[in-house]
Amino acid sequence: MVISTSADGCVSFRNLIFFLFLLKWTRKAALQLKGRGILGTIIGAYSSIQTTLYGLFLRAPVVRSQVKKQVAESIAKLEGKLVPQGPGINRYLTLPKEGWTEQQISAELRKLGEMEHTRWEDGKVSGAVYHGGNEFLKLQAAAYEQFIVSNPIHADLFPEVRKMEAEVVAMVLSMFNAPHSGAGVTTSGGTESILMACLSARQKAYVERGVTEPEMIIPETSHAAFRKAGSYFGIKIHLAPCPAPTYSVGTKSVSRLINSNTILLVGSAPSFPHGIIDDIAALSQLAIRKRIPLHVDACLGSFLVPFLSRAGFQTVPFDFSLKGVSSISVDLHKYGFTVKGNSTLLYRNSSLRSYQYFISPDWSGGVYASPSIAGSRPGALIASAWASLMFQGENGYISACHSIVGAAKKIESSIRETPGLREDIHVLGYPLVSVVAFTSKTLNIYDIADAMSGKGWHLNALQNPPAMHVCVTLPMVATVDRLTEDLIAVIEEEKEKERVRLVEGRSKKGGAKGDMAALYGVAGSLPDKSVVVQLARGYLDTLYLA
Repeated sequence: MVISTSADGCVSFRNLIFFLFLLKWTRKAALQLKGRGILGTIIGAYSSIQTTLYGLFLRAPVVRSQVKKQVAESIAKLEGKLVPQGPGINRYLTLPKEGWTEQQISAELRKLGEMEHTRWEDGKVSGAVYHGGNEFLKLQAAAYEQFIVSNPIHADLFPEVRKMEAEVVAMVLSMFNAPHSGAGVTTSGGTESILMACLSARQKAYVERGVTEPEMIIPETSHAAFRKAGSYFGIKIHLAPCPAPTYSVGTKSVSRLINSNTILLVGSAPSFPHGIIDDIAALSQLAIRKRIPLHVDACLGSFLVPFLSRAGFQTVPFDFSLKGVSSISVDLHKYGFTVKGNSTLLYRNSSLRSYQYFISPDWSGGVYASPSIAGSRPGALIASAWASLMFQGENGYISACHSIVGAAKKIESSIRETPGLREDIHVLGYPLVSVVAFTSKTLNIYDIADAMSGKGWHLNALQNPPAMHVCVTLPMVATVDRLTEDLIAVIEEEKEKERVRLVEGRSKKGGAKGDMAALYGVAGSLPDKSVVVQLARGYLDTLYLA
């Protein structure tokens, strides 16, 4: 009888385990169907199977060796471009036996500064360098020098840096209509701001709701830092579609994806790829109804979006004036014109902010507490940021907004209206800020991008869909007409190549040979992205070749 009871117990236990396993996966399947629908689920399954099969194909011995060889050749080519070689190039791989003199160091720094590079100073670089002018540089250098040894982790040693940091946060909170309860932190950049917002939402959901399998819903056009946060913090990512013609996230799609594990909703103001401000008002209503935090990524919009209306441009609601917005990331080092390494993360209240804090009360080195990822931080960066904001002032930022967004509007109008452009390229969506994205149905857009690179332009290639964009900065404002002229010339050259292909009996939109065309053509055509990952990993390794 004992043996029989024991056997029955084992069977019951196995049945319970099987039931729980079945229940778990049934729930996952139900949530998948709810979020993606039957057709979306079928398409997703097909895509997953296709990716798996293609991955197995790439791992076949013959194929793998060929892929490895081609990846190695591409990385070697990349090294040839990025790593200086040849006569006159000195490599310093160990400390000098004796320290150099100031004159030696100055001479070598001048030589390094003269290395061949894309000249952002000429106003032909999209984004990247958000330069506020030479007066800014002198002021920032002076502020940095004055506080070069400061570290805000030691607030008692550097009370002036603590004061400036708090004031910078307060100024940006005011710009984004934060309530009196508003709180914030400074960070090293937009990525850290986004990481901290995601961490705060994860911790809040764990503490208040017991969520142990966190998920967040982001627009497919939102910044890659949200995907990085998902990878770092174990948060499952759901990509909500941003379909044409608006390229704005669909709130119905977001709503379907929400479940009991959802910790955060996200909107962009604007998105990096297409410069589109998502429907933050609709997302705010959804966040309130579902009682889920909503983060607005305004890192790119930064010191432009708060001043659109006063600069004379159309705007839409996006900030804390919407009750559902719980946090906003805002870069200072873009259109705030501060030195790189300055961003802010704003919260509706200090309770939300506290979830990103790290506190270790029992460390042998004493009680340790830090507000974000970094421990020690350069107080000189905070000082230079404070000086920049005080120097530019509200009217200065409104004026800059008028110039930058005005230039973007001029580019957009040229593409939509100018003969020689409107027939072959078209703007994606309806951008309101500084980014204008465009694509082509008649030509290979990456060939256009490569040809523009040949004319000295450094523009951004996009994918899904294939496109390119211009992110206007102050240095670029004076070169807008030249950009339009070069675009017209490049498109005519590409059209002539198409005509030659047709005469020779070759297919249209063929023969993409440039770097962008090669990279993004491959990336777009492969269901399995492992080759692209290998190339990207090789690029990152190349950055550290001395």
